[in-house]
Amino acid sequence: MNFSHRHKHKIDCFCAPIVLAPRLFLSYPIFNREIVLHFLLLTGEFMPRELIADRPGHTTLREYDEEPLKRDQVRAKSLFSAVKHGTEFRGFQANTLDASDIFSWEWRMHLRGQKQKDAFPKRLGNMYVADVTDVGQDVSNIRVGERIFGHGPVRETHTLSEDRVEKSPDGVSWQALMATDPAGVALGGVRDANIRIGDRVAVFGLGAIGLMTVQLARIAGARWVAAIDPIEKRCLISEAYGADLVLDPREADVGLVIKQATAKLGVDVSMETSGSSAAMTDALRSTRYQGTVVSTAYYNAPMQNLHLTGEWHRNRIRIISVRSDSEPWLDYGWDKKRGNKEAFDLLVDGRLNAEGLIDPIVPFNRVAEAYIQMNEHPDTGIKLGVDHSL
Repeated sequence: MNFSHRHKHKIDCFCAPIVLAPRLFLSYPIFNREIVLHFLLLTGEFMPRELIADRPGHTTLREYDEEPLKRDQVRAKSLFSAVKHGTEFRGFQANTLDASDIFSWEWRMHLRGQKQKDAFPKRLGNMYVADVTDVGQDVSNIRVGERIFGHGPVRETHTLSEDRVEKSPDGVSWQALMATDPAGVALGGVRDANIRIGDRVAVFGLGAIGLMTVQLARIAGARWVAAIDPIEKRCLISEAYGADLVLDPREADVGLVIKQATAKLGVDVSMETSGSSAAMTDALRSTRYQGTVVSTAYYNAPMQNLHLTGEWHRNRIRIISVRSDSEPWLDYGWDKKRGNKEAFDLLVDGRLNAEGLIDPIVPFNRVAEAYIQMNEHPDTGIKLGVDHSL
């Protein structure tokens, strides 16, 4: 488009204040945030930001340079992002055995006294949904304006090669897309648990993985599902997701209540997703003779509440440790890729519900503070989400 010198002067006069104080203009509702942000990115006057931990336990928003787009790459502007609480918070705090005694994949054990190399600064975040803003010359299957999603940190833009791009299916909510990661972990646990038609199941810990497990246990054939967590908000969502019995372990003798509800038998399978030693003890107390306890968790805190006494010693309970990233899986033909694909399809089909799972949802400008809040006070939400339009 050609402009006369007079028109160009008017545009320069209008844009100059935006260039001088871009974030101030983005904060005023009278300006269209998307138009201003897109203008600044195109002119190179606005450096995008990303969420990082610059040291253990401390977050900040860091500016980064956009590298020139390569011929096979796609660039997209973030709409929504989400955080992975368990695994990510451990790395953020850097206070687990992984930091003090590094885990060797060769030996498959922690090597005592060998500290992890400094991992900071490190990007934070787990998944994103974004709209494509630019494509390289050799990109053939992705168009500007298409919506994509994938694994990645909380940042304002994403640049990746075309072969790594996942298009968002029409009609699928961004919350469902953000749930694909915990759903994949939960699916791996349910498959290894071998839950069958008519089984009774108890799920301990109602974070994102636990809430997906409640639903997947039912899909796998469970007749009856109990859900256990001390956080009321999570318990209420588990009821909406189909739990038959919901218990607060601070107010009930969980094992006794579950055995009372199952004619003194107990559940066939207990799924422990919380990483709590007290929850593992409750799982042992709730499980029937020769039943199964499946754990998807990493236990970091001292295990003073784990009691391997009568229920453990006399009931011949089988315990299975599950990590969907650790391959091969127990079932031949199943691996992480296939498990994640199945979990995603269940979300797309609507058989897995993600409504209410992303909570709280904060603006990008507040995510550094919200991240610390969720890390220190997990009872304030379920899975931290970011709305980049706020």
